[in-house]
Amino acid sequence: MDPNGEVLANLRGVTKRYGAVLALDRVDLDLHAGQVLALLGPNGAGKSTAIGLLLGLLRADAGQASLFGLDPQHLAARRGIGVMLQSAELPDTLSVGELIRLTASYYPAPRSLSETAALAAVEDLLPRRYGRLSGGQQRRVQFALAICGKPRLLFLDEPTVGLDLPARQQLWATVRALVDDGAAVVLTTHYLEEAERLADRVCVLLRGRIVSDGSVDALRARVVQRSVRCVTSLDVAEVGQWPGVLQATRDNAFLQLRSNHVESVVRRLLAADPALSGLEVQPAGLGEAFTELTNDAAEHPQQEAA
Repeated sequence: MDPNGEVLANLRGVTKRYGAVLALDRVDLDLHAGQVLALLGPNGAGKSTAIGLLLGLLRADAGQASLFGLDPQHLAARRGIGVMLQSAELPDTLSVGELIRLTASYYPAPRSLSETAALAAVEDLLPRRYGRLSGGQQRRVQFALAICGKPRLLFLDEPTVGLDLPARQQLWATVRALVDDGAAVVLTTHYLEEAERLADRVCVLLRGRIVSDGSVDALRARVVQRSVRCVTSLDVAEVGQWPGVLQATRDNAFLQLRSNHVESVVRRLLAADPALSGLEVQPAGLGEAFTELTNDAAEHPQQEAA
């Protein structure tokens, strides 16, 4: 990732309402070349609205959206993007090869059919009719259509839903290769391990405002909760009652804890069991960090920062 990569698209002071519902509230957001941005948030947070504005599908009530320095509805700007939505209606009777050729024809300098098929791992599907494919196979074809135009900016909305693990790993590898080649990717996903694996930057939306924007490690660092793992004979039920212990479980010889006061808990563990070994302290995962951040922002809305 190049954190100083060219800004390919942005929102500046954007506000969008649907009647009485405030979907976005003075949002600023930059999309950088050579970067995967994971746009996260609960349902109704404003993610779809933000993407719709960047794609030129919606107009802001206030503020401005820009795509390659142009109005997102400008044809020249839209030819620089690729989009993979959660669902797509495509002609069932066309073959996969025909669909890729047709989609590629809308772009000024598309990838070849063979390159696109290789990147999306759909070589074996090219002669087959789209309507006769399984859901996972159709998802792979939709990814191929999103990348066939060699877009500089790629929007992926829940891209791996319905894919098995090998297909997910193939898609992840292709996304990283595209980013390494200078593309920007906007990822929306409910699979937080996917965001943790792919994202260079995580932006969290809540009630139409950005409450966090930074690296995965930076988001984890905002969370006081930690995981503790060790080999000990201490009783799990007793340890679970200690102050600062949020959860205690046992996995064979290992005691596993979640704590929001890890230093005091570790000191007590060592004092209670001098024979304790294999002690590990790990930061919160992205899922835990996301949950704590959104819960905290919901409880203290005055502290949200756009």
